[in-house]
Amino acid sequence: MAGDQLEVLTALDLAKTQLYHFKAIVIAGMGFFTDAYDLFCISLITKLLGRIYYYEAGSDRPGSLPPNVAAAVNGVAFCGTLSGQLFFGWLGDKMGRKRVYGITLVIMVICSIGSGLSFGSSATGTMATLCFFRFWLGFGIGGDYPLSATIMSEYANKKTRGAFIAAVFSMQGFGILAGGIVAIVVSAAFNNVYHALPFAQDPRGSTVPQADYVWRIILMFGAVPAALTYYWRMKMPETARYTALVAKNAKLAAADMSKVLNVELVEEQEKVERITKKDNNSRHGLHLLGTTSTWFLLDIAFYSQNLFQKDIFSAIGWIPKASTMSAIEEVFRIARAQTLIALCGTVPGYWFTVGLIDIIGRFTIQLMGFFFMTVFMLALAIPYNHWTHSHIGFVVMYGLTFFFANFGPNSTTFIVPAEIFPARLRSTWGAIIGSFGFLYAAQNQDSTKTDKGYPPGIGVRNSLFVLAVCNVLGFFFTFLVPESKGRSLEDLSGENEEGEQTRPPHVSVSV
Repeated sequence: MAGDQLEVLTALDLAKTQLYHFKAIVIAGMGFFTDAYDLFCISLITKLLGRIYYYEAGSDRPGSLPPNVAAAVNGVAFCGTLSGQLFFGWLGDKMGRKRVYGITLVIMVICSIGSGLSFGSSATGTMATLCFFRFWLGFGIGGDYPLSATIMSEYANKKTRGAFIAAVFSMQGFGILAGGIVAIVVSAAFNNVYHALPFAQDPRGSTVPQADYVWRIILMFGAVPAALTYYWRMKMPETARYTALVAKNAKLAAADMSKVLNVELVEEQEKVERITKKDNNSRHGLHLLGTTSTWFLLDIAFYSQNLFQKDIFSAIGWIPKASTMSAIEEVFRIARAQTLIALCGTVPGYWFTVGLIDIIGRFTIQLMGFFFMTVFMLALAIPYNHWTHSHIGFVVMYGLTFFFANFGPNSTTFIVPAEIFPARLRSTWGAIIGSFGFLYAAQNQDSTKTDKGYPPGIGVRNSLFVLAVCNVLGFFFTFLVPESKGRSLEDLSGENEEGEQTRPPHVSVSV
């Protein structure tokens, strides 16, 4: 019925853009900044960990992490992320977004510091301790993902909701960029004070004892932005959609949003009771298949590329051979390469989404993103031998795959689930599944050219073909995902029977 929409929710849908929107973007966005920093800074230091803890005297190669250790160090945080998304997503639907939101930040701060303080009497002990803290760090990050999306979607208005959620998510790009910058600054400072010869000239001396501080500082820095936003996160009121539609407290929802919007809103307890008795979940099966499948397929490409781009750059020769560098210099070179990709491809892609998502819609951006990711992956894979002699060309093409991942499905698969599922489920369906098979698959097909301890793989070229196939599948699964541009959350989820027929409340929502 037209009158079934709550006045407080319609007021939020029709509210003009004002200060509280931007405060919500910054508070939720800083969580994403921290998430991305913590998740991806590990790729900057894995080579250094191998040199410090796994060098064998007399070897003609710098030390490297054994395959099982490398897989654990790179992937354990994402296992924690998946677990955290499922657990905290469910908890956020049961206890409230705000209450759970603070818990995730505390976990992230403690585990970022714990990761940097990982000690042990042996290499195995140190790596085990690191993996322990990285798992629980991922657990906290996993909770932050769905809660940030849900909170922003439930605060935003219909007209600019996509841009607001995308702006929160875009902080992931700045987090990746910050990781690279911190690694550049720390490694450059240590290299200036504790300069060492390349491995080829001094195998043992190329890794100075002070290099052990480099990776610890980089990891612990992730606690800083999380700690800085804790106070403001706890000051945010609970979202009206949770308070009204899940907690069924119309009075508190009206009171909270009256303060936020600077208007008088009427509590409608009877209407809340009537709305929450409805059962409108029957149409979410295909939506769930569409959102989870596209997110899964996107993650195979996106996270593989982010975590292992240093291996790709080494394979094509853009990053020099490890034997020609000292341990700290290698960190600097890897960080510089990944920062360049983030600056030129990753960050701009996010902000193109922010600017255009409420104009051309989520469906179009996601479809276009998968299409161009496929095109550029194939453009890298088919003439792969050519790119090994044209580093600049490869980097430009590779950067474009990141641009269209973020001006595409990496953003939309985050935004849409937070919009189309009912308020009591909106947080739970935010889970993602990462993929790390690229570490093994990208190994050279020639067993004499693989990294130490690894079996022959299918090579970088064939791995790029596999990622292209994932993008093609994501393109077709996108047709199961509905367009949510300009529509009320209750209309999308079925909590409001006739969504767009609802009348605006008799209030004036001021800027």
